Order: sequence, then C-alpha cells, then structure tokens
Amino acid sequence: MTISAGMIKDLRNKTQAGMLDCKKALEASKGDFEKSIEWLRAKGLSSAGKKSDRIAAEGGITSYIHAGGSMGVLLEVNSETDFVAKNESFKDFCKDLSLHIVAQKPLYVKEEDVPAKDIEKEKSVLKAKALEEGKKPEFLDKILNGQINKWLSDVCLMKQKFVKDPDVTIEDVLKTTIATLGENIVIRRFVRWELGEGLEKKKEDFAAEVKAQLN
Repeated sequence: MTISAGMIKDLRNKTQAGMLDCKKALEASKGDFEKSIEWLRAKGLSSAGKKSDRIAAEGGITSYIHAGGSMGVLLEVNSETDFVAKNESFKDFCKDLSLHIVAQKPLYVKEEDVPAKDIEKEKSVLKAKALEEGKKPEFLDKILNGQINKWLSDVCLMKQKFVKDPDVTIEDVLKTTIATLGENIVIRRFVRWELGEGLEKKKEDFAAEVKAQLN
C-alpha cells in the first residue's frame, strides 16, 4: 500500500510524533491508522508532544570547530535531568545539530525568535522585487506570504531539513529524540561563527599579481 503525505500528516497531528516515525508506523501497519497509533505508543513515540511542556533546565553546551578552523558553533541544548545530559544519544543529537548549523547557517532557533522588524524588512525586499518583476499588485499578499514562509523555513533551525536526512526537519529529529530519551529536550540557543564574516576580504587580480611578480 502506498503511504501518502496526507496520511503521514494526519497521524502526526493525532500523535505529535515525528514525520519519519509516522511514516514507519504506517508502513509497519500497512496503512491502518489505529494500528499505527498503537505502534507509535508501543515505542513511546506518540508522547513527545506531551513532554514538551515540562521544564528542561539541565543539559549541556556543545562546541564544534570545522576542520581548518574556518567555522565554529556553540550550542546550548537543555534536558530535564543531568542523567540524560550525560547520555550518549543526547550527546550525539547535540553533535549532529552543531554540524547541521555549520552547514545550513540558520539565523534563529524557531519562528517565534524572529524579530518582527526582520520579517517586515524581508517583506519589503520581496515586495520590491515582485513589483520589479511585474507581479500584479492584487496577487502580492499571496505571493509574499508564500515567500516569507519559505524564508522562515530557510533561516529557522527547527524548520530546516535535516542535513543528514532531508526527508525530515530538525523539529522531527527533536521529537524523535524526546521520545527516545523519555524527557523534554529544548534547543535553546546557538552562535555560529565563520572566519572573516562581515569583513571586506582583499581581492586581487591574479593576472596583475603574476605580472607584478615578473616585473
């Protein structure tokens, strides 16, 4: 039986489990919705949403420096207990997140973290571009809403496709980790650095440089 995106979405809305887990549940249950719910419950994956309200004040700060020292990340991920913070699965999750942040360059953790002024600034740029391209004013709102949602999925960590598995988002990976570890996990904040970022790098004409050396 073919498992459709709509079936996966419905099961996710019902159980709060990750999309990948919902797909596995439906495949294992041959598309039977109720059996899929039971499959998720048996594995503890349908309870991730319920755990998200619990306080997470432990955890750890993970650092990652890319080979050659050209990029780096400091990441804080919280857990409910110090016991889970020392768990290898938790550490692997934090490491994977750090690698993802280096590769995908998110600006914010989640959509709620994006300042309103940044959204308005992006809308202004997109609106000017749309008008320049000849888009009709009466369609602008619909066009801009779609483009802003696309922009948010690009700049918000939770909405990004996981670099190690593009079939799922970071939010899906987080939910699976919560279900696996049995307590709430919160991606709190991160800082990403790139060598020379924001500086005007010196650019030279290679041909002129060779000519100068010959003279």
